[in-house]
Amino acid sequence: MGSTVVLYTWMVRGHLHPMTQLANHLAGHGVPVTVAVADVPSTGDSSQTIARLSASYPAVSFHLLPPATTRSEDAADPNADPFITLIADIRATNAALLAFLRSLPSVKALITDFFCAYGLDAAAELGVPAYVFFTLCVSALATFLHIPVMRSAVSFGEMGRSLLHFPGVHPIPASDLPEVLLDRDNRQYSTTLGLFKQLPRAKGILSNTFEWLEPRAVKAIKEGIPRPDESLPKLFCVGSLVGEERGSNANHECLVWLDKQQAGSVVFVCFGSASSVPAEQLNEIAVGLEKSGHAFLWAVRAPVSPDADSTKRFEGRDEAAVDALLPDGFLDRTRGRGMVLSSWAPQVEVLRHPATGAFVTHCGWNSTLEAVMAGVPMLCWPMYAEQRMNKVFVVEEMKLGVAMDGYDEAMVKAEEVEAKVRLIMESEQGDEIRHRMTKAREIAANALEIGGSSAAAIIDLLDNLKISTND
Repeated sequence: MGSTVVLYTWMVRGHLHPMTQLANHLAGHGVPVTVAVADVPSTGDSSQTIARLSASYPAVSFHLLPPATTRSEDAADPNADPFITLIADIRATNAALLAFLRSLPSVKALITDFFCAYGLDAAAELGVPAYVFFTLCVSALATFLHIPVMRSAVSFGEMGRSLLHFPGVHPIPASDLPEVLLDRDNRQYSTTLGLFKQLPRAKGILSNTFEWLEPRAVKAIKEGIPRPDESLPKLFCVGSLVGEERGSNANHECLVWLDKQQAGSVVFVCFGSASSVPAEQLNEIAVGLEKSGHAFLWAVRAPVSPDADSTKRFEGRDEAAVDALLPDGFLDRTRGRGMVLSSWAPQVEVLRHPATGAFVTHCGWNSTLEAVMAGVPMLCWPMYAEQRMNKVFVVEEMKLGVAMDGYDEAMVKAEEVEAKVRLIMESEQGDEIRHRMTKAREIAANALEIGGSSAAAIIDLLDNLKISTND
């Protein structure tokens, strides 16, 4: 066995699965690859998750790193900020990472997830070339590279909707930056800035995108514009790396239902696995979908009621439990035209189903790429983290979707849901977006084929690692 390339990530689907896809592509070139996973946040089924991935990707080795035996003061404080605790816990896993790297006969390189960027310390201690895998879009990367060198008299949060101009990036309203960046006197800000400052330490940065999708940001980074007078790491655009639903979901009830719908007729509503909306907002969505007259598939996740019990996340799996959260008679009135799920939906397969014609999404980058790979126009409803930035890029620059007005206020009204569904499904503007999305899908697929831009970036990466390939 030759020198191993170690990929280092953490136990969250949106980071673990793209890293697994990257590992699988590298393994396809005959490269020995191991994915080391920080068990943070620790979950009861971490070992089962690793076992499933090992069975699904036999060419890739997986290793679960144990949580740190001693936690930092922040991580040990039950009242500490969850984001600060997360980064502290991941950083504390460095000792286990270092021990694992030392246990291997030979390590060719370390590729760390952006959230695991302090793993660069372990690589430096061993003299191993280190790279960062940036699971967000390259426009966000250009933004994050530039923020540490900006000079401003006030915090971003004080700028309201004032437009920020980052090199190579479409202007972003200040309030659309991630919440952790809005108050520079907050420890969330300094913690995030600490991650940003790790990026230039890497030998290269891999971004989960393809060049056609974000040409301005790619050009700016390659020319070093976000950090003037500094040399930036080499950029490799290796996407789109999206999760595959390995194992058959062919009999999933929603796919069976989609089989009975007309091509391009269904609006898919899903806000990811970590987002929740109040019960009142669920009602607005329901009324808007019903009034739109269009078919819909709605994955209702963790609704929250506005009363004292709102801290309890909904765990129901039956239709009666969902019915209680929606307008009276909604399920009966829309039966046949609509389907509501109270549990997980196989999102990749739903998006790629011929019946799916639009996607109401929280704009997580993985979901965005899944929509692009499926050629499905997006109705952008960002919730948290960098999703508001992604909304700007998708709507204003890529022109692959429209925004739901009211996402940054108390409520998106039913009238807005109805209007934007009709716009995407019925209007000339919707047709234009659909046409551009079809083009994006074709280019995304070609990017990872032999001779495509992302496939060439992976070959370039292997060349940088001095790994020969027959590819």
